[in-house]
Amino acid sequence: MLLLNKIEFYLCIQQPISMTNLILQVVLIIVPAAAVILMAYFFLKKSGEKELRAAHIELKRERQKFFLPSRAEAYQRSVLLMERIHPNSLVMRMQNPGLPAMAMQVKLLDAIREEYEHNIAQQLFVSPAAWELVKQSKEETLKIIHLAGKQMEPTSMALDLSSKIFEIVGEVGKLPSEIATEVLKKELQELF
Repeated sequence: MLLLNKIEFYLCIQQPISMTNLILQVVLIIVPAAAVILMAYFFLKKSGEKELRAAHIELKRERQKFFLPSRAEAYQRSVLLMERIHPNSLVMRMQNPGLPAMAMQVKLLDAIREEYEHNIAQQLFVSPAAWELVKQSKEETLKIIHLAGKQMEPTSMALDLSSKIFEIVGEVGKLPSEIATEVLKKELQELF
Protein backbone atom coordinates (compact mmCIF):
# COMPACT_ATOMS: atom_id res chain seq x y z
CA MET A 1 0.00 0.00 0.00
CA LEU A 2 2.82 2.35 0.92
CA LEU A 3 4.53 1.56 -2.38
CA LEU A 4 1.40 2.44 -4.31
CA ASN A 5 1.19 5.82 -2.55
CA LYS A 6 4.81 6.58 -3.40
CA ILE A 7 4.22 5.74 -7.07
CA GLU A 8 1.12 7.98 -7.19
CA PHE A 9 3.10 10.77 -5.55
CA TYR A 10 5.94 10.36 -8.04
CA LEU A 11 3.54 10.42 -10.94
CA CYS A 12 1.85 13.55 -9.66
CA ILE A 13 5.15 15.44 -9.27
CA GLN A 14 6.36 14.52 -12.72
CA GLN A 15 5.16 16.25 -15.77
CA PRO A 16 2.18 14.63 -17.35
CA ILE A 17 3.40 11.81 -19.58
CA SER A 18 1.67 11.23 -22.85
CA MET A 19 0.45 7.76 -23.64
CA THR A 20 2.82 7.39 -26.60
CA ASN A 21 5.78 8.36 -24.44
CA LEU A 22 4.72 5.80 -21.86
CA ILE A 23 4.34 3.08 -24.49
CA LEU A 24 7.69 4.04 -26.00
CA GLN A 25 9.41 3.83 -22.62
CA VAL A 26 7.81 0.47 -21.86
CA VAL A 27 8.86 -0.86 -25.29
CA LEU A 28 12.41 0.42 -24.76
CA ILE A 29 12.56 -1.52 -21.51
CA ILE A 30 10.77 -4.71 -22.65
CA VAL A 31 12.48 -5.26 -26.04
CA PRO A 32 16.07 -5.39 -24.69
CA ALA A 33 14.91 -7.51 -21.76
CA ALA A 34 13.18 -9.92 -24.14
CA ALA A 35 16.28 -10.05 -26.33
CA VAL A 36 18.44 -10.90 -23.31
CA ILE A 37 15.98 -13.58 -22.20
CA LEU A 38 15.85 -15.10 -25.72
CA MET A 39 19.65 -15.12 -25.99
CA ALA A 40 19.93 -16.81 -22.61
CA TYR A 41 17.26 -19.35 -23.60
CA PHE A 42 18.97 -20.27 -26.88
CA PHE A 43 22.37 -20.44 -25.23
CA LEU A 44 21.08 -22.73 -22.48
CA LYS A 45 19.17 -24.84 -25.00
CA LYS A 46 22.24 -25.30 -27.22
CA SER A 47 24.41 -26.03 -24.21
CA GLY A 48 21.89 -28.60 -22.95
CA GLU A 49 21.70 -30.29 -26.35
CA LYS A 50 25.49 -30.47 -26.49
CA GLU A 51 25.65 -32.06 -23.04
CA LEU A 52 22.87 -34.48 -23.98
CA ARG A 53 24.74 -35.54 -27.14
CA ALA A 54 27.94 -36.05 -25.15
CA ALA A 55 26.09 -38.14 -22.57
CA HIS A 56 24.43 -40.17 -25.35
CA ILE A 57 27.79 -40.83 -27.01
CA GLU A 58 29.33 -41.88 -23.70
CA LEU A 59 26.38 -44.17 -22.95
CA LYS A 60 26.66 -45.73 -26.41
CA ARG A 61 30.40 -46.26 -25.90
CA GLU A 62 29.81 -47.91 -22.51
CA ARG A 63 27.00 -50.05 -23.91
CA GLN A 64 29.18 -51.18 -26.80
CA LYS A 65 32.04 -51.99 -24.44
CA PHE A 66 29.66 -54.13 -22.38
CA PHE A 67 27.84 -55.86 -25.26
CA LEU A 68 30.65 -56.18 -27.83
CA PRO A 69 32.05 -59.47 -26.45
CA SER A 70 28.55 -60.99 -26.39
CA ARG A 71 27.83 -59.79 -29.91
CA ALA A 72 31.13 -61.12 -31.23
CA GLU A 73 30.41 -64.50 -29.61
CA ALA A 74 26.89 -64.52 -31.09
CA TYR A 75 28.24 -63.95 -34.59
CA GLN A 76 30.86 -66.63 -34.05
CA ARG A 77 28.25 -69.13 -32.85
CA SER A 78 25.90 -68.21 -35.70
CA VAL A 79 28.66 -68.88 -38.25
CA LEU A 80 29.37 -72.17 -36.50
CA LEU A 81 25.66 -73.01 -36.73
CA MET A 82 25.72 -72.33 -40.47
CA GLU A 83 28.75 -74.57 -40.87
CA ARG A 84 27.21 -77.36 -38.81
CA ILE A 85 23.91 -77.39 -40.74
CA HIS A 86 25.57 -77.07 -44.15
CA PRO A 87 24.32 -80.21 -45.95
CA ASN A 88 27.81 -81.46 -46.82
CA SER A 89 29.24 -81.18 -43.30
CA LEU A 90 26.01 -82.43 -41.75
CA VAL A 91 25.96 -85.57 -43.90
CA MET A 92 29.64 -86.26 -43.26
CA ARG A 93 29.23 -85.79 -39.52
CA MET A 94 26.06 -87.88 -39.22
CA GLN A 95 26.99 -90.59 -41.75
CA ASN A 96 25.93 -94.11 -40.79
CA PRO A 97 25.92 -96.39 -43.88
CA GLY A 98 23.98 -99.13 -42.09
CA LEU A 99 20.88 -96.99 -41.53
CA PRO A 100 17.92 -97.00 -43.88
CA ALA A 101 17.53 -93.76 -45.85
CA MET A 102 14.36 -92.75 -43.99
CA ALA A 103 16.04 -93.18 -40.59
CA MET A 104 19.02 -91.17 -41.81
CA GLN A 105 16.69 -88.45 -43.06
CA VAL A 106 15.01 -88.21 -39.65
CA LYS A 107 18.42 -88.12 -37.97
CA LEU A 108 19.60 -85.26 -40.23
CA LEU A 109 16.40 -83.26 -39.73
CA ASP A 110 16.57 -83.70 -35.96
CA ALA A 111 20.22 -82.62 -35.93
CA ILE A 112 19.38 -79.41 -37.81
CA ARG A 113 16.50 -78.55 -35.50
CA GLU A 114 18.58 -79.32 -32.43
CA GLU A 115 21.47 -77.13 -33.64
CA TYR A 116 19.08 -74.29 -34.40
CA GLU A 117 17.27 -74.52 -31.06
CA HIS A 118 20.59 -74.65 -29.24
CA ASN A 119 21.62 -71.36 -30.87
CA ILE A 120 18.30 -69.51 -31.03
CA ALA A 121 19.33 -67.03 -28.31
CA GLN A 122 22.01 -65.65 -30.65
CA GLN A 123 19.30 -63.63 -32.38
CA LEU A 124 19.46 -61.18 -29.48
CA PHE A 125 22.93 -60.04 -30.52
CA VAL A 126 22.99 -60.31 -34.32
CA SER A 127 21.14 -57.99 -36.66
CA PRO A 128 17.55 -58.92 -37.55
CA ALA A 129 18.51 -59.21 -41.23
CA ALA A 130 21.35 -61.62 -40.43
CA TRP A 131 19.14 -63.72 -38.16
CA GLU A 132 16.50 -63.87 -40.88
CA LEU A 133 19.16 -65.30 -43.22
CA VAL A 134 20.07 -67.86 -40.55
CA LYS A 135 16.42 -68.93 -40.30
CA GLN A 136 16.06 -69.11 -44.08
CA SER A 137 19.24 -71.17 -44.30
CA LYS A 138 17.87 -73.65 -41.80
CA GLU A 139 14.60 -73.92 -43.72
CA GLU A 140 16.34 -74.34 -47.08
CA THR A 141 18.61 -77.05 -45.68
CA LEU A 142 15.53 -78.86 -44.34
CA LYS A 143 13.95 -78.59 -47.81
CA ILE A 144 17.05 -80.08 -49.46
CA ILE A 145 16.96 -83.08 -47.12
CA HIS A 146 13.20 -83.51 -47.61
CA LEU A 147 13.64 -83.31 -51.37
CA ALA A 148 16.38 -85.93 -51.30
CA GLY A 149 14.28 -88.12 -49.00
CA LYS A 150 11.29 -88.01 -51.36
CA GLN A 151 13.47 -89.40 -54.13
CA MET A 152 14.48 -92.48 -52.12
CA GLU A 153 13.01 -95.94 -52.55
CA PRO A 154 11.74 -97.78 -49.45
CA THR A 155 14.83 -100.02 -49.61
CA SER A 156 17.32 -97.13 -50.00
CA MET A 157 20.09 -96.82 -47.46
CA ALA A 158 21.74 -93.84 -45.80
CA LEU A 159 24.51 -93.87 -48.40
CA ASP A 160 21.92 -93.41 -51.16
CA LEU A 161 20.37 -90.48 -49.31
CA SER A 162 23.79 -88.92 -48.76
CA SER A 163 24.61 -89.23 -52.46
CA LYS A 164 21.31 -87.61 -53.42
CA ILE A 165 21.90 -84.72 -50.95
CA PHE A 166 25.37 -84.13 -52.42
CA GLU A 167 23.86 -84.19 -55.90
CA ILE A 168 21.17 -81.60 -55.01
CA VAL A 169 23.75 -79.39 -53.28
CA GLY A 170 25.89 -79.55 -56.42
CA GLU A 171 22.94 -78.41 -58.55
CA VAL A 172 21.92 -75.56 -56.25
CA GLY A 173 25.22 -73.71 -56.46
CA LYS A 174 25.62 -71.25 -53.60
CA LEU A 175 23.63 -72.45 -50.61
CA PRO A 176 21.73 -70.11 -48.28
CA SER A 177 23.96 -71.20 -45.39
CA GLU A 178 27.00 -70.04 -47.38
CA ILE A 179 25.35 -66.68 -48.09
CA ALA A 180 24.36 -66.30 -44.42
CA THR A 181 27.92 -67.12 -43.35
CA GLU A 182 29.27 -64.38 -45.61
CA VAL A 183 26.79 -61.83 -44.22
CA LEU A 184 27.54 -62.82 -40.63
CA LYS A 185 31.29 -62.49 -41.20
CA LYS A 186 30.84 -59.10 -42.86
CA GLU A 187 28.68 -57.78 -40.02
CA LEU A 188 31.16 -59.07 -37.44
CA GLN A 189 33.99 -57.21 -39.17
CA GLU A 190 31.90 -54.01 -39.09
CA LEU A 191 31.71 -54.25 -35.29
CA PHE A 192 35.44 -53.63 -34.99
